[in-house]
Amino acid sequence: MKRNLLLIIALIAISFPMSLRAQEALKISGFVQGLGEMDIKKNNEGNNIISKNTLQLRRVRMSIDGSLAKGLTYKIQGDFYRSPMLVDVYLKYKVCDEFAIQAGQFKTPFTLENPINPVNLEIFDYGESVKNLVGYGDVCGVGALGRDIGIMFTGNLIKPEGEDFSLITYSVGMFNGNGVNVIDNNNKKDFVGRLEVHPWLKDLTLSGSYYHGWYDNSNNGIHNGKRQRWTAGAQYNDGDLVVRAEYLSGITGDPTGTVDTNNHLLEFTSEGYYAVAGYNFRFGKDNSQKLMPVLRYEHFAKDVAVNNGATNYYTAGINYWPLKSVNFKLDYSLIQKGTDNSHRIIGILSYKF
Repeated sequence: MKRNLLLIIALIAISFPMSLRAQEALKISGFVQGLGEMDIKKNNEGNNIISKNTLQLRRVRMSIDGSLAKGLTYKIQGDFYRSPMLVDVYLKYKVCDEFAIQAGQFKTPFTLENPINPVNLEIFDYGESVKNLVGYGDVCGVGALGRDIGIMFTGNLIKPEGEDFSLITYSVGMFNGNGVNVIDNNNKKDFVGRLEVHPWLKDLTLSGSYYHGWYDNSNNGIHNGKRQRWTAGAQYNDGDLVVRAEYLSGITGDPTGTVDTNNHLLEFTSEGYYAVAGYNFRFGKDNSQKLMPVLRYEHFAKDVAVNNGATNYYTAGINYWPLKSVNFKLDYSLIQKGTDNSHRIIGILSYKF
């Protein structure tokens, strides 16, 4: 913990004179999230009981970003909940609209939902499919925060005349595959890419992404277990109406280390999909307040070969912005797994600066 804290302080200290020399304004931002959750499940007698009732901090983030030279920018982000840790730290050099290079630790270019800041999500958090297949609580047991250490190339291609958007956006990168603040522990690299198409309409995005990698979990005897995923999705977002749907699938080497009769590591296939829709009703002075009723459905199966192993989530919620810096979400979810039903109520308050 002390090592991470000292590293964050050192990076922040270095960034100040560099930004001043570049004569660029230093931007400090961040957000804090507090969460209340109540879970209701059936006990062995078939009666509904409160299995969880808690208040907690969810995230405490601070970011520093700025420009060091023309086209050269940087970002440093830390999380101070529980123990200080680096979340993002990278340099990005934009050669032109069509090509930029980014190196350091940052979000991998995978799925439509992963790039969204958690404060701006329609419900309280990322969906189960995203968390389990993108590297938050990955089914393979490694990775965290949807981020990794690596290098990435991005760009925007084919800009229609008279428009302020491009028809194609690409991101492709090479990463360690072990998540944040962890060095690689095998001799392979993971390759991740996302392609987005805006078919002559800025607010509409068609997206596909692919992850090809391997992971090593020596504690379970796994060496170079397969970690492959792909997604396909679409989103419409005009600032008020938001509709997004995505399908995710992945093949993973069995994290328990189970092998077949030929001593080959067994693999399983995961599958998930979600659809979310909401609309911002604006009111108040200058329409500065926003209230979004939101509905979300999600299906996730860790192993599609397991009968009745999938879970369905039906969520209804309210997403309210009384101020540009304050957000409150209240969500109710019905969670169905096989013949078992449970309920979850979550309220989350976010303040960003």
